[in-house]
Amino acid sequence: MSNSRRQFIQMSAAAGAAVSVTGLANAAGLGAASAPFSAPFSAAQPATAPKRILVLGGTGFLGPAIVAVASARGHTLTLFNRGKTRPGLFPNIEKRQGDRDPNKGEGIKSLESGEWDAVIDDSGYYPRMVAASAQLLAPRVKQYIYISSISCYKEPVPMHGDEDTPLAVLSNPAVEEMGKNFENYGGLKAACEKAAEQAMPGKTTIVRPGYIVGPDDPSGRFTYWPVRFDQGGEIAVPGAPTDPFQIIDVRDLAEWLVLMVETQTVGKFNALGPEKTMPWGRVIEACKKATKATSNLSWIPSEFMAKQTDMEFPIWSPYFGDTKGFHTFSNARAVKAGMRFRPVEQTVNDTLAWYKTQLTEEKGRTKLAFSAEQEATILKRWKDAKA
Repeated sequence: MSNSRRQFIQMSAAAGAAVSVTGLANAAGLGAASAPFSAPFSAAQPATAPKRILVLGGTGFLGPAIVAVASARGHTLTLFNRGKTRPGLFPNIEKRQGDRDPNKGEGIKSLESGEWDAVIDDSGYYPRMVAASAQLLAPRVKQYIYISSISCYKEPVPMHGDEDTPLAVLSNPAVEEMGKNFENYGGLKAACEKAAEQAMPGKTTIVRPGYIVGPDDPSGRFTYWPVRFDQGGEIAVPGAPTDPFQIIDVRDLAEWLVLMVETQTVGKFNALGPEKTMPWGRVIEACKKATKATSNLSWIPSEFMAKQTDMEFPIWSPYFGDTKGFHTFSNARAVKAGMRFRPVEQTVNDTLAWYKTQLTEEKGRTKLAFSAEQEATILKRWKDAKA
């Protein structure tokens, strides 16, 4: 996997329209939060058995989406974080402040009391810290959901890899840095999974998302595409329309995670979609239809892009060589466990609408992951190669 793709995946795991991002949260009395949700189960109605949920994180990207869905379904939430990322979110929800590293400041001492039905850990990157949290909470929680990543698999990933695909292994198990080129990211995620499972055997749910996308995404990866089409003109598009493509809308992921809590489902799951193979061309067509701007496409083959080692398009992977299996992961287990997917056209439309709103409401929190200069450079290289 290329260096920048590792970084994009990391950002997707770290960090939720037709209306502004405050929509559902205001309706639930939460304060500013994520975009409105159309749930595969009824998020607008209370759950039959309300749960107590602890979220380790909660104010980045996935966290707010989880909070919005869980609150709308009547669950009681507690958030644990450093209080640095959007601290004004969710003023009516209990917060515990601290650091995932037990050796920094007060560490995780604020979690020494309390009981919860489930923990959703969406901020664990280093096994020592995941182990500390899971071990401390083990006697007082019934389920530990760890948000991992499909980057946990050993590269190159096979076509249609499932949850039993071999995992990445760290050359130095004690390392606590991603590495200059994010070369440790996948191995660290795999090690974090193991740490959670060892602390809470039989009570862990390991979730391996691919690219998490949609409204409130700070990474600018998927957002680049609808925004670029809204600008119009000549647009460089990598690969071929028939290339497979996988993503997960943050709202669909959040809804499914809450369902996993409600059903107390454990196991390992690849969390990405849609249910059946989606061609890259459908995504591009959705972006084109989302705007009235006039555009013409310059398709650049995967074989050519694979040679551009200093540059790559956001969220796309060459359906070629070592990355051919990247957008073909099996999601059968997650689908069987209730994961559902909204149409990519809705994700595109909502993301573009949100992006236009957040430029003023959040003062440009999201920076697009590909520049006009980069696009111009790759277009020139492609045209020169054809000349």
